[in-house]
Amino acid sequence: MLVVKQVKFLMRIVVFVLLLVCVLLPFASLQAEEVLNWEQCVVEARSNHPDLQSAIASIRAAEEERKIAGAGLLPSLSIQGGVVESGYTGSGAGSPGARYSYALSLGQLIYDGGRNSRLAGAAGEGIKEAESSSEAVSADVRFALRAAFTSLLKAQDYVTLAADIQGRRQRNVRLIGLRYRAGREHIGSLRKAEADLADAEFEVSRASRGLGVSRSALSTAMGCGSGSASLRVRGSFIALEPDAPTPDFMALAASSPLVRRLEARTRASEYALGAARSAFSPELSLSSSIGRSAVDDWNPDESEWRAGLDLVVPIYEGGSGRAGVARARAVVSREEADLKSGLHGMLDLLEERWKLYMDARQYVAVRKKFLEAAVERAAIANAQYSNGLISFDDWVIIEDSLVSAKKEFLNAGANLLVAEAQWIQSKGEGLDGIGE
Repeated sequence: MLVVKQVKFLMRIVVFVLLLVCVLLPFASLQAEEVLNWEQCVVEARSNHPDLQSAIASIRAAEEERKIAGAGLLPSLSIQGGVVESGYTGSGAGSPGARYSYALSLGQLIYDGGRNSRLAGAAGEGIKEAESSSEAVSADVRFALRAAFTSLLKAQDYVTLAADIQGRRQRNVRLIGLRYRAGREHIGSLRKAEADLADAEFEVSRASRGLGVSRSALSTAMGCGSGSASLRVRGSFIALEPDAPTPDFMALAASSPLVRRLEARTRASEYALGAARSAFSPELSLSSSIGRSAVDDWNPDESEWRAGLDLVVPIYEGGSGRAGVARARAVVSREEADLKSGLHGMLDLLEERWKLYMDARQYVAVRKKFLEAAVERAAIANAQYSNGLISFDDWVIIEDSLVSAKKEFLNAGANLLVAEAQWIQSKGEGLDGIGE
């Protein structure tokens, strides 16, 4: 009897543990699920995306290049020393010995026609070009991230929508099956309902597979590599209100990273042209040194010093100076043409992206009205079909219209976010300031 009581007690414990696991398991899976909003995705991309890291490294390289170019304008100081052993072979005269030498030298460029200062100016424009390129990279990364975020958001909603459509198709099959067995519907109607159900089941499977692809794409857009199987996003298909009814396209184009990069290249080429012309100017520099060179006598107290001015006047260099000026002038012409072309292209791009953005905003409102109408028509048609007031062909057309309206509304919302992201990208707005 005691054994039976112990067995019953153990069984109660096992049942309690199983119930506890069943209750807590869903909560554990929810905690393991990684849910990110848009701002959190931006923070991840700013920290991890390799394209942004490469752009930052390019800015640092340009800054160091500016220091290298400006070094020619600063004094140069060097110290050197050495000892050389020498000797003779054979019966020649002389005796071996050691020669000691040391020197401290100082040099300063006084005048070179502005060549070094112009090269430093060109390098400074290189920093601005790198910064503009970095802003363009940030804008591209933002667009790719927003598109991937929208894709996953749409894929999540589409999984739910496909499951809802599948349930609706299953109810339709049961309804038409009952009417067929009652002799109120023919076999063709039942086969059509079964085909619609098969298509809905396929859409559920395809939506599930697409969810994995979208997760991987978002992880890549954040710079995190392979995606997590539990990654989800939280958001809505709502775009921000535009700042103005009609933007100033010329101002936006002039301030875009592409145009500012072309402007920096144009100014750099103008500096390079000035530096090429300076090749015909004389170069004047100050040099001084103190040191000593002696044999078998190391006496730092006895030193020699020298100070003077060095003047170099170019007379003839085989025509390389004129060729350099002509080449630099051609580069300036090329950069000016590229700047003009880039500005015009940016204006066209901004106007096109704005149009697509406005179209997408208006189209969402249109698809919403279609969806509301389809929901009302489907509710009425279901009641009419159940009462035999409309034919199967008319009813199934309304059912298909409802399914299409739901899909189109979801697609319109996703396309709106993508169009908004394209518009923001064309303006050159990147990840800075988001989520801070």
